Amino acid sequence: MRPPARPRAAGTARPRPADQGAAVQDHARQDRAARDEARRGRDLQDEARRDRPARDEARRDRPVGERPAGGPPAGERPESGRARPARAGSTRPGPDRQERPATGATPSAGGRVGVVSDQLADRLAERTAMARYRVWRRIGWTAFVVAVAAGLGWATFFSPLFALDAEQVRVTGEGTTVDVGEVRGAVTDEAGVPLPRLDTVGLREEILAMNAVKNVRITRAWPDGLTVELTSREPVAAVPQPGDVYALMDAEGVRVATAKEVPEGLPSIVTSLSDAGAGRRALDAALAVLGALPPTLAADITTVSAATQDDVRTTLSDGRVIRWGSGADVPLKTKVAQTLLRAEPTATTVDVSSPGLPVTH
Repeated sequence: MRPPARPRAAGTARPRPADQGAAVQDHARQDRAARDEARRGRDLQDEARRDRPARDEARRDRPVGERPAGGPPAGERPESGRARPARAGSTRPGPDRQERPATGATPSAGGRVGVVSDQLADRLAERTAMARYRVWRRIGWTAFVVAVAAGLGWATFFSPLFALDAEQVRVTGEGTTVDVGEVRGAVTDEAGVPLPRLDTVGLREEILAMNAVKNVRITRAWPDGLTVELTSREPVAAVPQPGDVYALMDAEGVRVATAKEVPEGLPSIVTSLSDAGAGRRALDAALAVLGALPPTLAADITTVSAATQDDVRTTLSDGRVIRWGSGADVPLKTKVAQTLLRAEPTATTVDVSSPGLPVTH
């Protein structure tokens, strides 16, 4: 039989062994940790239930065979089994964790996957829209450029904006032999044709075929005008022809006109217009001499004779005769002849056929 307990004084406590107090504290901490772990397990389970619809939607959106981040391969079901009871001090959740898939991700990961999937879809849609916008913008700019080019082409080549106006045609350089009316008529036949489409080459050939036209230059005077610059063939001598007429010849031997009388200030050539033989060569030599003379001396000549191509002679208005020989070295012969005419005013004949050894009579 146990003896009765001895009463303790107020305010005193029975002493406990040191190892027994530490064990009690360890058991208390383990109990609190277990309760906290159980509470976290219930919270995670509730969160998993809330995120299950979003996770199911993400699985439907994910292509077949794609493995989720941190989860098992596609087609495999997460391992499941009977939940093991939580132990004191363990971090594993209680029985409520058995519904969580063993994927290595938190239950809220499904919600994040759904959000990322939606963002990716939105980004892809935005990229598609931007690409479509760029294509349509490029098509629009191309159509605009083509329309502008077509408008400019029509305005330039087909509209009356640049059409030739007959009143804006200007003809210059006709001289004394070119028929200006004939030239202007050929140009005004093209009135109404836009300047870019005007065939200036063909028009030039047509004008060159006219009598007494040596050269022509055609220039467009925008927006609706045309400038025709002529170089005329000017006669240097009149050659007698059968029928009491005279052929007016230029320095190149081209007949530019026919006259019944010798024009004033134009010398006549005593020779034949035969196309072959000595007559033609003599005429060419005489024309070469006349074409190379200065205007003051040429205006003082009244007649020219050329028996042969090496015997060209000119008669001045005062009756003096200059023997030129052939048509070679005419500039040098001219200087010598003018010097002798001034030095010997009484000489009736000045022979410069050999300009190095001139002779006067």
